[in-house]
Amino acid sequence: MNKSKKFLLVTWDFTELSDYALQHAIKISRMIDTQIRLIHILSRKESPESEIAKQKKLQLIVEKNNEESDIDTSWVILRGNIFNEISEYASDNRAFMVIMGTHGIQGSQKVFGSWALKVIMGSKVPFLVIQDKPKDWEKYQNIVFPVDYRLENREKLKMAIFMGKYFDSRIHILKQDVSDRFLRKKLNITMNFAVKYLIQNNISYEIHEIMHDEHLGKKTMEFAADINADLIIIMVTRKFGPAIGVFEQYIIANSARIPVLCINPRSSFVRVGSFQFG
Repeated sequence: MNKSKKFLLVTWDFTELSDYALQHAIKISRMIDTQIRLIHILSRKESPESEIAKQKKLQLIVEKNNEESDIDTSWVILRGNIFNEISEYASDNRAFMVIMGTHGIQGSQKVFGSWALKVIMGSKVPFLVIQDKPKDWEKYQNIVFPVDYRLENREKLKMAIFMGKYFDSRIHILKQDVSDRFLRKKLNITMNFAVKYLIQNNISYEIHEIMHDEHLGKKTMEFAADINADLIIIMVTRKFGPAIGVFEQYIIANSARIPVLCINPRSSFVRVGSFQFG
């Protein structure tokens, strides 16, 4: 593998979800010309024999993918825990994106939070979280882009434009109104910024409004399901806690199994300098 070339990092745990994540990686790689790397995390207590066995399995998987997809594919095994190793490796090795499967929120995760969100938070690299294999068509045709008054919304705009250009996507902006005049002004500034740059980059878009007293996560998912969306792009909060990340967890674990592209504030992909408004 050419180490200087960008790659998609696919989390691998030898389940069907891992294979779905790889299928998404193949779909994206063919459009943007990147390599693929599978990453598996061993527990610190796992035996050397188990590691060797998994190395052999991974080698067979990447050889098969190299042959069938004609995409340069490799693998890496690390020891540690998934909450640190994946995002650190992705950042240190300049991965373009991490693609990770999740079964949604189950059991105790409903109380303590989604493990997927814990892996994502604080990462410098965007995460694409999937629950199913990709749709038959090649492109992410309809992308849902929920927006509120937070300035961080601007940071995910570059990714929306990137996806729009490569996949000829239509961006569906969901604008949630606010009753506070000051926050409404901030929202309008963010909206004006988004529309301006979508137009400048010739990206097709629509604006849909949500009332201020409606649940943004619920309305986002209802809308995404109604239009048979291919992707949802969201920002994630900087820290994790009992009352933090509720919106993100709701979207990531959506019952429609729509892929969710998660951008952390100031991620390596969207760092394009400060946005200044008069």
